[in-house]
Amino acid sequence: MGERNGGDKMSDKARKLFEALDLDHSGTLTRDEVIIALRTKGPTLAASGDLPFWALGDADASSALFDAADQNGDAVLTLEEFAALVDRRFGWH
Repeated sequence: MGERNGGDKMSDKARKLFEALDLDHSGTLTRDEVIIALRTKGPTLAASGDLPFWALGDADASSALFDAADQNGDAVLTLEEFAALVDRRFGWH
């Protein structure tokens, strides 16, 4: 498990989901990556248990998830920002 700021642990599920959504393997997520990846990979990720089925949504829902996770407003998500949100929202941590 990885570490977040403050020493909190992030879930392995959050890391795995982040890596699946990081289409260009840059180590960060853009809004477009999140929207495209959830649209194209979301059903498979949900079927494998890597994403709650209720988390599948349209582009607006994906964009809202991105906005909620982008803590510093720089229009990219780090693993730490992403994990902080999905672990809390999906009950993984």
